[in-house]
Amino acid sequence: MGEAGVPHEFGRAFTDDNVPHPTLPRKRGRDDDCTPMSADSVVLRRGSSYAFQQLARAFNANATSWIGLIAFLVIVALAVLAPLISPYDPLDQDILARLEGPSVAHWFGTDSYGRDILSRLLWGARLSLVISTVSILAAMLIGGVIGILSGYVGGRFDMVVMQAMDVLLSFPSLIMGLMVVAMLGASMGNLMIAIALTAIAPFARIARAPTILVKERDYIEACRALGYSDLRIMTIHILPNIVAEILVMASLWLATAIRIEASLSFIGLGVRPPTATWGGMIREGFENILDSASLSIFPSLAILLVVFSLNMLGDGLRDAIDPKLRGGE
Repeated sequence: MGEAGVPHEFGRAFTDDNVPHPTLPRKRGRDDDCTPMSADSVVLRRGSSYAFQQLARAFNANATSWIGLIAFLVIVALAVLAPLISPYDPLDQDILARLEGPSVAHWFGTDSYGRDILSRLLWGARLSLVISTVSILAAMLIGGVIGILSGYVGGRFDMVVMQAMDVLLSFPSLIMGLMVVAMLGASMGNLMIAIALTAIAPFARIARAPTILVKERDYIEACRALGYSDLRIMTIHILPNIVAEILVMASLWLATAIRIEASLSFIGLGVRPPTATWGGMIREGFENILDSASLSIFPSLAILLVVFSLNMLGDGLRDAIDPKLRGGE
């Protein structure tokens, strides 16, 4: 017996600095994670280095993912460097050289106004990537917030919001974009709004489903018990665990956004001429298909390449987050 009738074994648990009490948790800081040390929480809260390792392993297991990633990065690099590597100004006209085929002076030929097709392809890539990227980022932000909020709150709010999303999903993406641009007018800003509006509902759906699962985890209950606000729980403890699914959807919808932009430009509801757009170039080539087939072939191949690369990239990201496709890790 120690002092005050306390057993020596129990007293040492409090007095010996080298032997902490087995049942007392360590003092946690204000910003420390409230996740209990359970198997589920350890899996969900792995560090960023592990996430990068998983992503690299998934890409190594799926060689086409590297092909898609490299091809897309090359396209982005060409678009960014368009002002430096374009052989001609995309708006310069040479009527004497109109509808020429591929040559040393014009590698991809010229259009009906004598403008260099290669230069217009490079500048059109800049426009297509900017419109599609901004649109998908906006849809990812708005749709993600709606989906997380709907899944977390649940009840009647969830039912009403998801019914509204179902109404948006009932319209094909191209028809929805066509209606919005027809009402607002053809411009770059309205084109972004139209594409973003078509993508909000899918992002809301993809964010809602994992939110419903994650909010039932033990560490979320621990956060509530510690008095954390709903906003903090959703942004700090739920969002990081569902962002992978959102990124996969973003890679796939980026390809869809490029296709929608080209389709709207093809029917005359995109960015106004003479600005170079892939869809506008295909439309002009369609009108002159018998005189110069290259005018529509090259922009079509550009759209095919970027969409194909993004689809392969999306497959790699999906493999990285799906435990079944990772071999049950």
